[in-house]
Amino acid sequence: MTDPVLFPPTAPPARSVSSGLYLVATPIGNLRDMTLRALDVLAAADLVLAEDTRVTAKLLTAYGIRAKLERCDDHASARAAEVALSHLKDGAIVALVSDAGTPMVSDPGFVVARAAIAEGFPVHPIPGASSALAALCIAGLPSDRFTFAGFLPVKSAARRAVLEELRTARQTLVFFESGPRLKDSLTDMAEVLGPRDAAVARELTKLYEECVRGTLPKLASDPRCDSPKGEIVIVIAPGEQEVASEADLDTALREAMTRLPPGEAASEVSRAFNVPRKVLYKRALDLQGK
Repeated sequence: MTDPVLFPPTAPPARSVSSGLYLVATPIGNLRDMTLRALDVLAAADLVLAEDTRVTAKLLTAYGIRAKLERCDDHASARAAEVALSHLKDGAIVALVSDAGTPMVSDPGFVVARAAIAEGFPVHPIPGASSALAALCIAGLPSDRFTFAGFLPVKSAARRAVLEELRTARQTLVFFESGPRLKDSLTDMAEVLGPRDAAVARELTKLYEECVRGTLPKLASDPRCDSPKGEIVIVIAPGEQEVASEADLDTALREAMTRLPPGEAASEVSRAFNVPRKVLYKRALDLQGK
């Protein structure tokens, strides 16, 4: 086994960084996952907005970068947006980072990015690590279509209500969760979504990286999913297509035709129930005739 090449000798040269807001992805655990372009931007930044300035200070120190830091968490995002706009108006380079992974994904930086876009300033993505995508890759579940649903509510009743809304989704579901709530969430998922295949990934890219796979009921009772430590991503397979009855289709068509003409109503119900539009359009005309 050969030693890894630390810095590719043929790597393209760094480009100059122009004024604007840069959404910079950072490692989710392994510092070697920092991209060269991210380092270029952070080294050139006049201001770095950070979810936790202490966490980001350690990251910058690891790469020998010194930068002005401003807090941008749930409580300070409005002020951070004002500071960022002030710097951008002066032609500065502003970088926005989260504690780990890609900004804007369950992240307070949304307020800053939205403000910069509204004012017409350039906003650039600097892609990199993402725990949601990393978990999706190793889950062994369909990845051609997926829905990222972030964190579920803390209370069971509210959590089940959200899961019920997602129950008919025909794509893989991706959630974030904390260790202390994992078992309760998996239990609710099993009861609402049924025995679907799923995966629980934690500590991705770190020393104790782990991915536990199985059905939701089995995961809910697995000791490894009982208050584990670390950042956690849950990936759940799509549900099976439910066959709608004629009565269900008629009800949906009648409701849709209170808002839309028959053709558009048929298209809407076709998408919802995966039934050919031609069949539904004929049925809509029959119902309209009645």
